[in-house]
Amino acid sequence: MDFQIPDKLYYKIGEVAKFTGIKTHVLRYWETEFSAIRPNKSRSNQRLYRKQDVELILHLKDLLYNQGFTIAGARKKLREKPAKAPAKVAAGVAAKSPAPNAADQLALPLAASYDPKILKELRQDILRLKKSLETKP
Repeated sequence: MDFQIPDKLYYKIGEVAKFTGIKTHVLRYWETEFSAIRPNKSRSNQRLYRKQDVELILHLKDLLYNQGFTIAGARKKLREKPAKAPAKVAAGVAAKSPAPNAADQLALPLAASYDPKILKELRQDILRLKKSLETKP
C-alpha cells in the first residue's frame, strides 16, 4: 500500500471503495459486523467516512485478505489492539505480516470434533433427499 489517503474531512463511500479496492457492498456489510466503523450520514443519507474510518478499513482489509483472519477473528483482534495497527497500514508500513497463530483465530465449532457415524448418517440422509428430488411426481 504505497498510496496516501487524500487529505479531506469526509469521504463518500464510492471514494473509499476506489482507493481501498473494496466494493461498496462489502463496506456496508463491514459496518454491520464491526461496530468501530460508523460513518456519519449526510442529509441525503450518504455515508461520510472520516480518515480514521478509512484507516480502520485498510487495517481490516489487511487482516481479512492478507493475513487470513475470519470476520470473528478480526473483530477479536480489533478489540485487543484497536489503535496501533490502522496507522501503520495507512502509512504504508504494513509489510507482509506472518500468518496469524491459532490463539488469534476463533475456532470453528466442528474443527476438532467429527463423528464418522454422524457423517455417515448425514450422507445417507442427503442421498435419500437427492433420490426423492430426482423422482418425477
